[in-house]
Amino acid sequence: MTNNGHDKATRVTLNPTRRYETLLRINNAIVQQTTRESLFQALSNEIYQLIEYDRFSINLYDHELRSLSYFASAKGVSLGGKMTRPLEKGLIAQTVIRTKEPLIIPDVKNQSYFSNMNNMIEAGLNVTMGYPLIVRDTVLGSLHFSFKNRPDNLDEVNSFFEDLSPQVAIAVYNILAHNRLKRLNESLKNEKKFLKKEAHGSFDPENFFYKSESMSDVMQQVKNVAASDAPVLITGETGTGKEYIAHCIHHTSLRSDALLVKVNCPALASSLFESELFGHTKGAFTGASQQRIGRFEMANNGTIFLDEIAELPMPQQAKILHVLQDRCFERVGESRSISADFRIVAATNKDLLHAIHNESFRSDLYYRLNTAQIHIPSLRERPEDIPVLVINLSDQISKRLHRPSPKYSDKVLESLCQYPWPGNVRELKNFVHRMFLQRSAENVKLSDVKSYLGNSQEIEYNDNNILPMHEMEKQHIVNALRICKGVLSGENGAASLLQMKRSTLQYRLKRHNINPSDYKAF
Repeated sequence: MTNNGHDKATRVTLNPTRRYETLLRINNAIVQQTTRESLFQALSNEIYQLIEYDRFSINLYDHELRSLSYFASAKGVSLGGKMTRPLEKGLIAQTVIRTKEPLIIPDVKNQSYFSNMNNMIEAGLNVTMGYPLIVRDTVLGSLHFSFKNRPDNLDEVNSFFEDLSPQVAIAVYNILAHNRLKRLNESLKNEKKFLKKEAHGSFDPENFFYKSESMSDVMQQVKNVAASDAPVLITGETGTGKEYIAHCIHHTSLRSDALLVKVNCPALASSLFESELFGHTKGAFTGASQQRIGRFEMANNGTIFLDEIAELPMPQQAKILHVLQDRCFERVGESRSISADFRIVAATNKDLLHAIHNESFRSDLYYRLNTAQIHIPSLRERPEDIPVLVINLSDQISKRLHRPSPKYSDKVLESLCQYPWPGNVRELKNFVHRMFLQRSAENVKLSDVKSYLGNSQEIEYNDNNILPMHEMEKQHIVNALRICKGVLSGENGAASLLQMKRSTLQYRLKRHNINPSDYKAF
């Protein structure tokens, strides 16, 4: 293309052989590209060797936003403007996309149909050509070439670009699909990395401290069930370490290389239940901007842990049962069945047989889950574990914070063994943390224990003054609210003190009919 400032026509040689060779060379060049920029650069270089355009660009069309954006930076003369703009701002592109037909303007200065083409005139571009990029009857965008001087064989140039545009459309589609797949893979890798970190983060078999014969029996049961793929039901009071036992089962099983995926059943909103567990497709419902992998699919070849399963409403229990029986499910918005190979471990702090009697838990789901059952005794049933836990937990914190541990006398440890610990190991951990902050490198006194636990360690427990667990839990929550002056969340809130999520605490407050504002004065 000559560029001497005159209106001299340019001759472009387009004999059939050279045209075919160029299309073949362009195809070979673009199939190797994996990024927008490299594809655009390969196209611009190959086309320019045959036709010396003055400007080359590719527009992408967003059907939802009705907007245009450059596939990559335009080549040649600059027309300014933004990378993304409304469809109405691209007069040539708008027409090409709407009609799905090429548009040739051989004389920009003297045409009267399109207004506001001053930017092209000022840039000295006198000929412009636009072509739709169509794949499977969907317009991806438009292909544009502009010239300062009109080629004297414009019809041949147009014919070549018409042959070229479907080739470019497929290349652009493949790049966009490749990039979407790459982003999805990265997202899945990051999600898997996060889940593995979460799964392994707090779990370390060396951090499970016990001395009692009852806990030795529990750990032997863990070894026995880990070797099989049978469902396991873990029972025990809140805070006894049911989740930790689930981790032990998974990490000593043949599925340890895959994920352990936790489902916190009380936190599952009914409206999002299927989306969370089974996933959804893009556009399945309002806000579903991209495909989501559900928990059961994440647990493929691994373990899914259904924590506090007794909190699931009956309709949701039926859906869980269906998946456990068939080992397949459908994403929301999709009719294709997805199979998954997972091991099921469930946990509850409720008496499920009592729940079945009350018609709040399905008997068929219970028998499906209860192939193997592991019951974790409460801390008050194994007081010999309390000194072991206190000393080892303190040492752990000391190593993590690089500060000396508090010192516990035999008398203090004995007083701790007399406390019923309604919050079990979770409550004990919280006590150890508090003492570490208050008495690092100092002796823990009986007065420190009393100020935290109250005077309950002085009570002699017998059949007449042992409270039911429901009432013990209520009193324990009330004590936490008194200490925190009715505050639920935050570092000094009752949820943090009890080491539970705010949503879980709110659920228990509602169950016990406790009003936090009643304790603001304490």
